[in-house]
Amino acid sequence: MYPAELVLPMKAELTDNGFEELLTPQKVDETLSKEGTTLVMINSVCGCSAGSARPGVLMAVAHSEKKPDRLTTSFAGFDTAAVQQIRTHLLPYPPSSPAIALFKDGQLVHFIERHMIEGRPAQMIAANLVDAFEQYC
Repeated sequence: MYPAELVLPMKAELTDNGFEELLTPQKVDETLSKEGTTLVMINSVCGCSAGSARPGVLMAVAHSEKKPDRLTTSFAGFDTAAVQQIRTHLLPYPPSSPAIALFKDGQLVHFIERHMIEGRPAQMIAANLVDAFEQYC
Protein backbone atom coordinates (compact mmCIF):
# COMPACT_ATOMS: atom_id res chain seq x y z
CA MET A 1 0.00 0.00 0.00
CA TYR A 2 1.35 3.39 -0.98
CA PRO A 3 1.60 6.25 1.53
CA ALA A 4 -1.20 8.81 1.42
CA GLU A 5 1.19 11.74 0.93
CA LEU A 6 2.33 10.17 -2.35
CA VAL A 7 -1.12 9.17 -3.59
CA LEU A 8 -3.35 12.10 -2.61
CA PRO A 9 -1.93 14.64 -5.12
CA MET A 10 -2.36 12.09 -7.93
CA LYS A 11 -5.92 11.39 -6.83
CA ALA A 12 -6.62 15.12 -6.70
CA GLU A 13 -5.54 15.54 -10.31
CA LEU A 14 -8.72 13.65 -11.23
CA THR A 15 -11.08 14.39 -8.34
CA ASP A 16 -10.45 18.14 -8.67
CA ASN A 17 -11.70 17.76 -12.24
CA GLY A 18 -15.01 16.04 -11.53
CA PHE A 19 -14.03 12.39 -11.11
CA GLU A 20 -15.86 10.54 -8.33
CA GLU A 21 -13.81 8.10 -6.28
CA LEU A 22 -14.89 4.48 -6.12
CA LEU A 23 -13.62 3.49 -2.69
CA THR A 24 -15.52 0.30 -1.85
CA PRO A 25 -16.51 -2.85 -3.74
CA GLN A 26 -20.16 -1.96 -3.10
CA LYS A 27 -19.73 1.48 -4.68
CA VAL A 28 -18.01 -0.11 -7.69
CA ASP A 29 -20.88 -2.55 -8.28
CA GLU A 30 -23.53 0.11 -7.67
CA THR A 31 -21.90 2.56 -10.08
CA LEU A 32 -21.10 0.09 -12.85
CA SER A 33 -24.61 -1.35 -12.81
CA LYS A 34 -26.17 2.02 -13.66
CA GLU A 35 -27.69 2.69 -17.04
CA GLY A 36 -25.60 4.87 -19.33
CA THR A 37 -21.85 5.25 -19.64
CA THR A 38 -19.22 5.20 -16.93
CA LEU A 39 -15.55 5.97 -17.42
CA VAL A 40 -13.24 4.31 -14.88
CA MET A 41 -9.65 5.45 -14.51
CA ILE A 42 -7.56 3.02 -12.47
CA ASN A 43 -4.99 5.49 -11.23
CA SER A 44 -1.42 4.54 -10.40
CA VAL A 45 1.87 5.88 -9.08
CA CYS A 46 3.69 4.62 -12.18
CA GLY A 47 5.33 7.83 -13.37
CA CYS A 48 5.72 7.19 -17.08
CA SER A 49 2.33 5.56 -17.68
CA ALA A 50 0.10 7.31 -15.17
CA GLY A 51 1.86 10.58 -15.93
CA SER A 52 0.39 10.45 -19.44
CA ALA A 53 -2.83 8.57 -18.60
CA ARG A 54 -4.22 11.18 -16.18
CA PRO A 55 -3.65 14.14 -18.53
CA GLY A 56 -4.92 12.06 -21.46
CA VAL A 57 -8.18 11.26 -19.68
CA LEU A 58 -8.64 14.90 -18.68
CA MET A 59 -7.95 16.09 -22.25
CA ALA A 60 -10.47 13.63 -23.67
CA VAL A 61 -13.19 14.74 -21.27
CA ALA A 62 -12.44 18.42 -21.89
CA HIS A 63 -12.33 18.20 -25.68
CA SER A 64 -14.96 15.62 -26.62
CA GLU A 65 -18.43 16.71 -27.64
CA LYS A 66 -19.83 13.45 -26.26
CA LYS A 67 -18.89 12.53 -22.71
CA PRO A 68 -19.56 9.62 -20.35
CA ASP A 69 -22.44 10.05 -17.93
CA ARG A 70 -20.13 9.31 -14.99
CA LEU A 71 -16.41 9.93 -14.47
CA THR A 72 -14.91 7.68 -11.80
CA THR A 73 -11.53 6.69 -10.45
CA SER A 74 -9.90 4.31 -8.02
CA PHE A 75 -6.23 4.06 -7.08
CA ALA A 76 -4.28 0.81 -7.48
CA GLY A 77 -2.21 -0.03 -4.43
CA PHE A 78 -4.28 2.29 -2.25
CA ASP A 79 -8.02 1.69 -2.82
CA THR A 80 -7.24 -2.01 -2.85
CA ALA A 81 -10.66 -3.59 -2.35
CA ALA A 82 -12.33 -1.25 -4.83
CA VAL A 83 -9.69 -1.85 -7.51
CA GLN A 84 -9.97 -5.60 -6.96
CA GLN A 85 -13.72 -5.34 -7.54
CA ILE A 86 -13.27 -3.19 -10.67
CA ARG A 87 -10.95 -5.87 -12.03
CA THR A 88 -13.71 -8.48 -11.72
CA HIS A 89 -15.68 -6.34 -14.18
CA LEU A 90 -12.68 -6.21 -16.53
CA LEU A 91 -12.23 -9.95 -16.95
CA PRO A 92 -10.82 -11.61 -19.01
CA TYR A 93 -8.24 -8.80 -19.08
CA PRO A 94 -5.39 -9.26 -16.59
CA PRO A 95 -4.79 -6.67 -13.84
CA SER A 96 -3.35 -3.48 -15.27
CA SER A 97 -2.59 -0.10 -13.79
CA PRO A 98 -2.91 2.49 -14.86
CA ALA A 99 -5.85 1.49 -17.02
CA ILE A 100 -8.90 3.19 -18.47
CA ALA A 101 -12.25 1.47 -18.97
CA LEU A 102 -15.52 2.61 -20.49
CA PHE A 103 -18.69 0.80 -19.49
CA LYS A 104 -22.09 1.17 -21.14
CA ASP A 105 -25.17 -0.15 -19.33
CA GLY A 106 -22.90 -2.22 -17.09
CA GLN A 107 -20.91 -3.80 -19.91
CA LEU A 108 -17.26 -3.14 -20.71
CA VAL A 109 -17.14 -1.60 -24.19
CA HIS A 110 -13.62 -0.08 -24.36
CA PHE A 111 -10.45 -0.78 -22.40
CA ILE A 112 -6.99 0.74 -22.50
CA GLU A 113 -4.43 -1.39 -20.70
CA ARG A 114 -1.12 -0.19 -19.32
CA HIS A 115 0.84 -1.57 -22.27
CA MET A 116 -1.31 0.64 -24.54
CA ILE A 117 -0.45 3.68 -22.39
CA GLU A 118 3.29 3.17 -21.86
CA GLY A 119 5.42 5.38 -24.06
CA ARG A 120 2.46 7.18 -25.59
CA PRO A 121 1.78 10.88 -25.14
CA ALA A 122 -1.34 12.14 -23.40
CA GLN A 123 -2.67 13.43 -26.74
CA MET A 124 -2.69 9.90 -28.20
CA ILE A 125 -4.53 8.52 -25.17
CA ALA A 126 -7.03 11.39 -25.40
CA ALA A 127 -7.65 10.72 -29.11
CA ASN A 128 -8.30 7.05 -28.36
CA LEU A 129 -10.82 7.98 -25.68
CA VAL A 130 -12.54 10.66 -27.76
CA ASP A 131 -13.13 8.02 -30.46
CA ALA A 132 -14.63 5.69 -27.82
CA PHE A 133 -16.81 8.49 -26.43
CA GLU A 134 -18.10 9.28 -29.94
CA GLN A 135 -18.97 5.64 -30.47
CA TYR A 136 -20.53 4.77 -27.09
CA CYS A 137 -21.69 7.96 -25.35
